[in-house]
Amino acid sequence: MDKLAVFDFDSTLMDGETIDFFARPLGLMDEVAAITEDAMAGRIDFFMALVERARLLKGLDVAVATQICDSLPMMPGALEAVSGLHEMGYRVVCFSGGFRQATKPMSERLGIDADFANFLYVDEDGKLTGEVGGEMMYSDAKGDMLVRLQALMGIGRENTLVVGDGANDLSMFAHADTRIAFNAREILRQAATHTIDTKNLTEVVEIARHCGL
Repeated sequence: MDKLAVFDFDSTLMDGETIDFFARPLGLMDEVAAITEDAMAGRIDFFMALVERARLLKGLDVAVATQICDSLPMMPGALEAVSGLHEMGYRVVCFSGGFRQATKPMSERLGIDADFANFLYVDEDGKLTGEVGGEMMYSDAKGDMLVRLQALMGIGRENTLVVGDGANDLSMFAHADTRIAFNAREILRQAATHTIDTKNLTEVVEIARHCGL
């Protein structure tokens, strides 16, 4: 029987927040990080937070952004978690409210089957425009995409495992029977069936085995 595992990207598969790394060379890390925290805790609307943070990145050289994306730190245990789930018959997917400029190279390193994220626009001079677009911009986007994937793959919620850390993961938690809050904000922990409070994704495989998935 087919099974599906969906991971959030920032602070889940990747150890940190991509947009915070982008903000560092602009001297805006504290400002961007504060908005990120409010969005992940569910205190402000995710879409508005995403648009505001992307606006602050205007002018960043795309070559710098690419270099950052190619060297983002992998979460401990990420490689083992993905390979372990594959061995158990899972298709492993990454959903991110961040940017495919970051999820694509990391997903290739991890052997993930597919990644879904937003895009930062680049002008003709090779600079970020401060604009963002894509299918993962809204608070309900991950849940909507998960339902579509389940229908496409013929997989029910009983064979779906999801892993995330913030409020914008709530919508995908609503459509999976195994819901893992990974070093998560309280708003997501309340919706979880399992919690992991250490930076070690190998525990995801143990939870999947324990659940008989």
